Amino acid sequence: MVNRGREEPAMESALSDTELEQLRIRVVALENIVIALMAMASVRQLDLVRKMAAHISPRPGFTQHRVTMHAASEVVSLVERAEPFRSRRAKRPRVCAVPCEGT
Repeated sequence: MVNRGREEPAMESALSDTELEQLRIRVVALENIVIALMAMASVRQLDLVRKMAAHISPRPGFTQHRVTMHAASEVVSLVERAEPFRSRRAKRPRVCAVPCEGT
């Protein structure tokens, strides 16, 4: 094996089709959990998530890597996908088992 001056991950065993499918299912489940959490997040927390997306974007002087750029846009996409659920939450009437404050 040629030493290229950096460590390369060993690709001794590739994932099977079944393992890849399970990984896809888990990623979809995690995305939906993140969207649900962001739907309940404060504006400040959402701003922090957007700042994190900008942080993982390629910086000047560094090689722009396709995966990094895609990851940053995916973070922003998750915030945007949570927005319809935030709107629903805001419009939903408050239901209390006992009299709520202000009613």
